[in-house]
Amino acid sequence: MNVPESIRNEKDFQECVTFHGHTCMGVTIGYLAAKLAMKLLEHKRSIDEELITIVENDACCCDAIQVLTGCTFGKGNFFFKDYGKMAFTFGNRSNGKAIRLLLKPEVFAVPEQEQKLLELIRSGKASPEDIKKYETMTETRETDLFSGGPEAFFDVQDIEMTLPPTATRAPSTPCVICGEMVLQTKLKEVNGQMICKSCQ
Repeated sequence: MNVPESIRNEKDFQECVTFHGHTCMGVTIGYLAAKLAMKLLEHKRSIDEELITIVENDACCCDAIQVLTGCTFGKGNFFFKDYGKMAFTFGNRSNGKAIRLLLKPEVFAVPEQEQKLLELIRSGKASPEDIKKYETMTETRETDLFSGGPEAFFDVQDIEMTLPPTATRAPSTPCVICGEMVLQTKLKEVNGQMICKSCQ
């Protein structure tokens, strides 16, 4: 799927591409999700921990979401759940509002006729007319999808959730086994000794 020039030329989209390293649909999906979320949550980019984001995959989209929302692992307001879903939860600490965006299944659904033309092209048996017809169908489908804005890509779920606490700040203590310094909150007591996760 091709990203239209109207999005490619946006300054904030280019910032996402620069951070990620290339233009792709994954970055575009993350870009659209973040734009829609901040619009619905009535909040701009997070300077500190005003917003939180929970992503359910570790794909390209996550980079764009971090760039636009200001939610990052480093600030402790970006959370990863390894569910393999194109789903993103955003929360606004100032008003307690939270939404979950789920990519619509039809976004990447290719109509049967278009799929057959693609297979014909790949087999090398397509005529110039077949190729032109395929290109027209694809361009029309992409134009129709992107013309609907971010809302065309996602099902929006208003949810009630307890937003995660702000990032924990704690002193570091050496693990009794490896001797490496570890945040106290990450140590586990085993037989009366504080041990890091990698040594457990």
